[in-house]
Amino acid sequence: MPTLALPPRTPDADRRIGVDPRLEAVRTKVLAGQRLSMDDGRLLFSTPDIYTVCELADLVRRRLHGDAAFYNINRHLNYSNVCALSCKFCEFFRKAGDADAYTRDMAYVREQAEKAVEAGATEIHSVGGLHPTLPFSYYIDLIGTIRDTAKRLGSDLHVKAFTAVEVVHLAKIAKVYRIDDRASGIRHVLSKLRDAGLGSLPGGGAEVFDDRIHDEAFKGKIRSDVWLDVHRVAHELGLNSNATILYGHIEQQNDRLVHMEMLRRAQDRALARLGYRGTTHTLDTTGDHPSDHLGYSHDEGAEIPAITLTRPGTDGHGTDGHGTPLPESFALDADGRAKSGYFQTIIPLPFFPDGSELEHLPGPAGLENLRTLAVARLMLDNFPHVKAFWIMQTLPMAQLMLQNGADDIDGTVVWYDITKVGGTSTHQEVSVWTLQKAIREAGFTPVERDTLYRRVTRDGAKWKPTTEAASR
Repeated sequence: MPTLALPPRTPDADRRIGVDPRLEAVRTKVLAGQRLSMDDGRLLFSTPDIYTVCELADLVRRRLHGDAAFYNINRHLNYSNVCALSCKFCEFFRKAGDADAYTRDMAYVREQAEKAVEAGATEIHSVGGLHPTLPFSYYIDLIGTIRDTAKRLGSDLHVKAFTAVEVVHLAKIAKVYRIDDRASGIRHVLSKLRDAGLGSLPGGGAEVFDDRIHDEAFKGKIRSDVWLDVHRVAHELGLNSNATILYGHIEQQNDRLVHMEMLRRAQDRALARLGYRGTTHTLDTTGDHPSDHLGYSHDEGAEIPAITLTRPGTDGHGTDGHGTPLPESFALDADGRAKSGYFQTIIPLPFFPDGSELEHLPGPAGLENLRTLAVARLMLDNFPHVKAFWIMQTLPMAQLMLQNGADDIDGTVVWYDITKVGGTSTHQEVSVWTLQKAIREAGFTPVERDTLYRRVTRDGAKWKPTTEAASR
């Protein structure tokens, strides 16, 4: 397969494709490592000059990670597709009693953990529906079974499990969730799960942070304030997490920008809590943020720290790319690693309408997927990583995205029951060789990482993380 690349820039090419001179101000900010505004984001989404948008995203991506592109060996475990909700965009959920409804027992979980260890996996990613009758103890057992099985086989298999939506559901079935003090119930549940062996949270369930859209497409699902609360508490407990954005359905491009801005502020807060230092910036009070539940005042002149990890000379992991710490911007532990308790990556997810109540919608096209990911890389200047999730973007598109802002394409996966692109089955697996080949064809150096983005060294199925962050 030939390398997927945009043609080289030339003066003639500039005239042919119509370079947008308005982007020069954005370019100046990006080159200086300055935070982009909402107006900058609107321009990035609206300009016909997609070439420059992608070029700038690639500049930031290479500034952070050079020619490294990351993958992992992982396995997905969907423990149940029975769900109390009926989100219009979702093809995954089933109701109890449906012919194809399932709930996995611990024997199945143990088998999957054994297969993961045998395959050399560093991670099990487990999510499912909001099962109306499973007790809280089931989820403790699920985490414990995975961890105990892995330890018995000599593996430190990382468990990344339960979206924020599931965490709130668990707090409710554990009878510790109170609307007037939801953080305490969330903390109780996450503490119990962490003690059982939970290593981090996935980023699912965020969809798009807009109450109107939630009421229309995901009615009954937690809104943005609760989703952000779950991740804030997880960060306070020292758990890293990911974030997603589901786009291409009934939302508008400005809704995506509001979503990114709310994530950016939440990450500012998480990094400041860890001791990262940055400049301050004045909150945008122009009404672009219909709901801000992060605890920041909307009073004119209110300031919060703006912590950008994409400035020149950084690698996104607390060093200058040569192992030298950057204390003015990064908080490191005694081993020289970035402290835990923050968002690791943003994962833009295109909406697939087939089989859902919204199947009359066309869904996003390839160029929209590419632009949204590039804009995410540019706007989320405090997120170390951007993932092109090949399961939903396809592997060829993930290759192109590596050249336009993404630095990670996820992993081997094996089973994935949430989304089936183009009618594929739940068996959606690629080999390590295929991932490495795809990365090399795109012009990058494949780097295996674990869930916490540490480089992995391995001897067959045996592996261990290094203390070096998975950067250059």
